[in-house]
Amino acid sequence: MPSLATIRQQFAIERQSAKARHRDIAEKLHISEGELIAAHAGLPGESLQQEAPLLRATRLQADWPALIKALEPLGEVMALTRNISCVHEKTGVYRNVSNTGHVGLVLGGDIDLRAFYGQWAHGFAVSGTVEKGVQQSLQFFDAQGTAIHKVFIKPQSNAQAYQAFVEHYAAQDQQPGMTTRPAPALPAELADAQVDVAGFQAAWRALQDTHDFFTLLKQFGVSRLQSMRLAESQYVQKVALASARQLLETAASDSVALMIFVANPGMVQIHSGLIHKVAVMGPWLNVLDPGFNLHLREDHIASAWIVRKPTVNGLVTSLELFDADGNVIAMLFGERKPGKPELAQWRALVETLLKDHELCLN
Repeated sequence: MPSLATIRQQFAIERQSAKARHRDIAEKLHISEGELIAAHAGLPGESLQQEAPLLRATRLQADWPALIKALEPLGEVMALTRNISCVHEKTGVYRNVSNTGHVGLVLGGDIDLRAFYGQWAHGFAVSGTVEKGVQQSLQFFDAQGTAIHKVFIKPQSNAQAYQAFVEHYAAQDQQPGMTTRPAPALPAELADAQVDVAGFQAAWRALQDTHDFFTLLKQFGVSRLQSMRLAESQYVQKVALASARQLLETAASDSVALMIFVANPGMVQIHSGLIHKVAVMGPWLNVLDPGFNLHLREDHIASAWIVRKPTVNGLVTSLELFDADGNVIAMLFGERKPGKPELAQWRALVETLLKDHELCLN
């Protein structure tokens, strides 16, 4: 691993010459993004003799539920959650924050999150020089230094509340650097022949709430992608890889309200409502709306599935996108309130995906 001084020097060179993103610079240096940020902890501010560094980080106390609960006074900010293939950006206020143990909820309307604090290991307040001035943010990482969640201060945010937050939650230890540890090995997927397929299918048919699906997978030792293969055809159908683009474009043009879930092991972030502007830029499929941006790597989609789960309010239908390693890239549902059946307009949109896929196969 390069020294802290080398990391800071290379960051300055890359940022001044190419305006590269933190994640890309870290990858070039063969370190995690968290290690890149941590290398800039404890740096002095601007003085008469020295220019302000392009990046500064203040290490935060590791009381994650308290930190998230304390964000509401910052006002309107931008929440960002991503995985390797998809970035979800949502502007709003962190309201209605709660937690039960290591699981947290943010139900602020625009900001809708499910946090799994057991995965969180490092947090920083970050100040970075960008073309338009100084960008301030809060950034949280797992034990491998992979980004879990970020909170960006906007022009309309309460800057004084942000400064008070950083001062209150700054850790005593501001030494630069980060000790990371390897990711734990994932459990090996059971061979299909070892799964109680009949029992699994019966349990799927008996579902009464979509939130019970994770428990079902765990009960039968089945991965999410494997469940797509083993489910009965009335509940799961494979569709074209272009289905995500078709669905987003049609939802925008026909005003179909969606729920778009993007997750990593430490966070789930959700958009609910209409989308308007869908744009393709190279490999990226984008939603570019005021208050909501989505950036999805279409070339990472290895399989796409229409999935139906029984509930007490009828079937709930989703489009689920997987990468080549079986990881979920994103999940798209019709907007639905608890206790209500899903929208007929959403189901009609899903049916067009299935019909178009069948036409392509014929």
